[in-house]
Amino acid sequence: MPALKEICDYLDDFLEINRFPHDPSNNGLQFQGVNEVHKAVFAVDASEAVFNIAADMDADLIFTHHGISWGSGFKRLTGPTANRIKALAANGISLYAAHLPLDAHEMIGHNVLLGDMLNLKDVEKFGNYHDYRIGIKGTLPKAMSLKEMSELFNEALPSEGDFAGLGDFSRKIKHVAIISGGGAWPELFDEIAESDVEALITGEFTHEIWHPALESGTSVLGLGHYRSETPGVIAVMSAIREHFQIETEFIDIPTGL
Repeated sequence: MPALKEICDYLDDFLEINRFPHDPSNNGLQFQGVNEVHKAVFAVDASEAVFNIAADMDADLIFTHHGISWGSGFKRLTGPTANRIKALAANGISLYAAHLPLDAHEMIGHNVLLGDMLNLKDVEKFGNYHDYRIGIKGTLPKAMSLKEMSELFNEALPSEGDFAGLGDFSRKIKHVAIISGGGAWPELFDEIAESDVEALITGEFTHEIWHPALESGTSVLGLGHYRSETPGVIAVMSAIREHFQIETEFIDIPTGL
């Protein structure tokens, strides 16, 4: 049975969390539970619901993309935050979170894996966010429409739901950029306008990007913040299971957003 420290050291190194000192997430071990891990569970979001399910599963470690510690950390352990901590502490469960390191990872990052689902070629880093290039851009083997891509992603990703979008979903395109989660921000479209990118595949997008997208002629496919950030979590789960030979399970709690 591996030690918690052994797994955390492996994740710190594998995900290169030290490369992202300006990430608002406090990446790494965020809550320390028991010293040995026989079962680990994986989820997109750290939440009381996930913590309670993990307890019911007798898990010792939870890995999430969105953790519970951001910026300068907690000011008060009250209300929902206190309830989350109680659920971890009462059951000796540790919490490890990886945010931008999992977006940007070149092998098991959300964006690279979404690109793999499209068989994307000539892949390059793309999308400057907090001085990190967290997304990718590349070329499709053959021209596809956003409608065709949405059907492919709907089959490949966990959960179900309709995808949002801007632009002509029937237009065939060859060059796409992919930035998961809330990866559409106004300044990004300046970068897109200077590239060959015809469409942006992201998680969610807001009112403020509507006009920059239209004005730059960029179509946008929104897979949903949650669904777009499942691939990396599942890939980390597979890596931990293979490396440490422990029981693992993915907890799917879609938000529909």
